[in-house]
Amino acid sequence: MRLADAAIAWFEANARDLPWRRPGTSAWGVLVSEVMLQQTPVARVAPVWTEWLARWPDPPALAAEPAGEAIRAWGRLGYPRRALRLHECATVLVERHGGALPSDLDALLALPGVGAYTARAVAAFAFGQRHPVVDTNVRRVVARAAGGRADAGPTTTAADLAATAALLPLDPARAVRASAALMEIGAMLCTARSPSCANCPLWTDCAWKGTPTAAGPSRRPQRYAGTDRQVRGLLLAVARASAGPVPRSALDAVWPDADQRLRALAGLLSDGLLTQPEEGLFALPGAGTLRS
Repeated sequence: MRLADAAIAWFEANARDLPWRRPGTSAWGVLVSEVMLQQTPVARVAPVWTEWLARWPDPPALAAEPAGEAIRAWGRLGYPRRALRLHECATVLVERHGGALPSDLDALLALPGVGAYTARAVAAFAFGQRHPVVDTNVRRVVARAAGGRADAGPTTTAADLAATAALLPLDPARAVRASAALMEIGAMLCTARSPSCANCPLWTDCAWKGTPTAAGPSRRPQRYAGTDRQVRGLLLAVARASAGPVPRSALDAVWPDADQRLRALAGLLSDGLLTQPEEGLFALPGAGTLRS
């Protein structure tokens, strides 16, 4: 337990003050934070999370509104299908669980949009259960500190879960603290490209110690400008800014390449992020019939 003890001690003194970590955060708030944080930096998530919870403090509040309102409130967080999944999840929670999140891991895994990581994160951080909460940061820390490897690979495996579980204290409350601490160390110190080994609380017992032959994965950042994803975002922004359906001309104005624009629009319709209430009109799901 030396690694866990060192991680917890560091976390107690250095953890960031994030809104979803504060006392009184509901299980719903934890779930929303975990979904929003997928592939999105903390600084962008924090204000949106705060506004979201103020408007929809529990699943019934969100389920009572059209899915399009969730997409609108998602703003520029990116990957807006996550907003749809949260709305679907809220609806299922109302229909099957009395509007509250279940604490059972299998029940969490059965919810729409809740995968292996998110279910364990909610079970641990919301309900205080001892589960290995393994995201990219945790996998990297465990691979380095316990396995002596620079990188844990591209996806979470059963071996990653087992290796992380082996590091957790037996006491559930302390295990939860260790999970949060390992995640924070991976985000702040044991980063992929520039690990701050000199400041790491795991240095003494680390099996890797920042060996020069393994400087972390070297992945080229994904290009965004000019991609279909950018065009989708521009089209969705037009719909979010309108109280009702928008004409095709409003969408045509935001991107010059007609083929790419039509491809992005078709994708939004297929994913359920936009609807076509009338020929030539496009709207968020559940939006009214007023023309903008």
